[in-house]
This record gives sequence, structure tokens and C-alpha cells, in this order.
Amino acid sequence: MEINKSKVLIVGGTGYVGRRIVKASLQQGHETYVLQRRELGLYDIEKVQMLLSFKRLGARLVEASFSDHRSLVEAVRLADVVVCAMSGVPFRSHNILLQLKLVDAIKEAGNVKRFLPSEFGMDAGRMGHALAPGRITFDDKVTVRKAIEEARIPYTYVSANCFAGYFIGGLCDFNSLTPPKGKVHLYGDGNVKAIFVDEDDVGTYTIKAIDDPRTLNKTLYLRPSDNILSQRQLVEMYESLSGKRVETVLIPEKDFLASMAGLDYIGQIGVGHYYHIFYEGSLTNFEIGAGGVEASELYPEVRYTRMDDYMKQYL
Repeated sequence: MEINKSKVLIVGGTGYVGRRIVKASLQQGHETYVLQRRELGLYDIEKVQMLLSFKRLGARLVEASFSDHRSLVEAVRLADVVVCAMSGVPFRSHNILLQLKLVDAIKEAGNVKRFLPSEFGMDAGRMGHALAPGRITFDDKVTVRKAIEEARIPYTYVSANCFAGYFIGGLCDFNSLTPPKGKVHLYGDGNVKAIFVDEDDVGTYTIKAIDDPRTLNKTLYLRPSDNILSQRQLVEMYESLSGKRVETVLIPEKDFLASMAGLDYIGQIGVGHYYHIFYEGSLTNFEIGAGGVEASELYPEVRYTRMDDYMKQYL
């Protein structure tokens, strides 16, 4: 017998990940509310139109503002589950700590049975050693986690690893989102394993988890086994699919770290994150312990996108 599906409030629904979560929530049959920030209509017609497209699909728009605590409380009271997908990347907008206001609203409302804060990348709880200035992303997420747990709000943290759109087209080259014109830079020997996930699958797994007792107060890791790949394997995959040879240029660890000195703040953050992923292997150098579960094992019915299929769109 199917359990009653939770009502879901999605904050940050017009963002890169948020829009996928909204669609997944609707597709999986949840009564779906999307927060519409009161300030939005003043400056961003594209986001307003996206919100209206969600409305046409069946979502309900809820107007509120982070500068108005009462409006947040009222929005939260409409739902059983709150999912936040506010941007945590500095080249868009770094709004992670705004979630502390959402935590306060959830605490006061008292009805929310699960909160999924904006995580979706590397597991912030494992990145206490991260390089500055990029560590701000992880430090802020840990600050939000601490507030959630101190408020005794039930939670699930989603660690989605590498969004395929940012990595697959350019074969993980730091400077490109599209296939190389002849050569690609390999980090170290190019053999460190990372994890790549289709963005739509991130939305699907996230919504699958919200009513699942197995994910309560745990981290949900998206580690689909076929998508645990090294950069060198991605290059070989591209060569096989395209029939083109790619020249590889190795970047020693010390040279990659030294490149940070000539970059602006945003570039330095990017280099730091790439270093942890492709030199340290921070996505794959640990076993999922008692505090975590793995999405593709919990939900084998999800036919996740393999990276060879994802790569074909670039050819």
C-alpha cells in the first residue's frame, strides 16, 4: 500500500538544481509549492516566467521574503517537507547562510517532518580541511547543518557530487564546458576517480528520499556505480564516441596549486574545489558509513543516465 505523499515546499526552485527538483516533485505526484520571493518580480523576468511554467505544470506558487519572517513561517506551514536549493556557488550567488532564516521559520512552524538544505555537492561534513577561499562553501553548509541539528529538525543531506553539465562536455577541463578542440589538461595522472550525476537524476533521487525512513537524519550519497570515473576514462570515452584523438597535457599537483595565485576570488575557489576532487579524490576516498546511504542502491528502479549517453549530446 502506497504511503501518503508529503506536501513539498521548494525554495530556490528557479535555480540550476531547483528547477529539476520542482519537476521531479510534480512527476512523482507530490503536492508541490514553490517559494516566489517578493523581490523577484522587480528584476528577473526569466525567473518569473519559469515560475509561471511550474504553475502550468501544477505547482502552487507561494509568495514570501527572507526579510519577512512571518511570511516564511506561513509558507513553511503549507508543507510537510521543505527542500532548499539556493545557490551555494560564488559565481552565481552565495546564499547558503540565508537558510538560517529558513531554519528559524521551520522551528517556529513546528510542522515540518523533513528539511533538505542546499547541499548537493561534496559532503560538507568531510571538507573541514578544504583550502581557502573555497572552504567558505563547506563552512557555511556546516553552519546550517549545526543550526538544523540544534533545532532538532529532521533532515536529509544530499551529496550529489559532480553535476554532469559542468564536467562532462569539457572532459573536466577547468576552462571549458564543451569538448576540446585538440587537447585537454589532465589533473595529475588523470586516474583519480570522481562521481558524475545527471542533473535530472539529482532531482529524481532527492524527491525519492523525502518520505523514505531510511534517509531520515542521514546523508544521501549519489554514487551510481557506472558513473564513478576518472578524468582519463572520460577522455577515452570521448575518443571512442567521437572517433577523434585528444592530446592530453598533464598538470602536476604543485603547478595546479600554484595557478591559484594569478586568479581572482572566483577562480581561486574553483581551483580549490578541483584540487580536492581530482588530486585528493575527496568524492571517492571514503566508505559510506552508518550516517549515510547510497541512492542507486536504495532506488534501483531509477534508470540513471550513464555518462557515455550524457556525452553524446556534445558530439
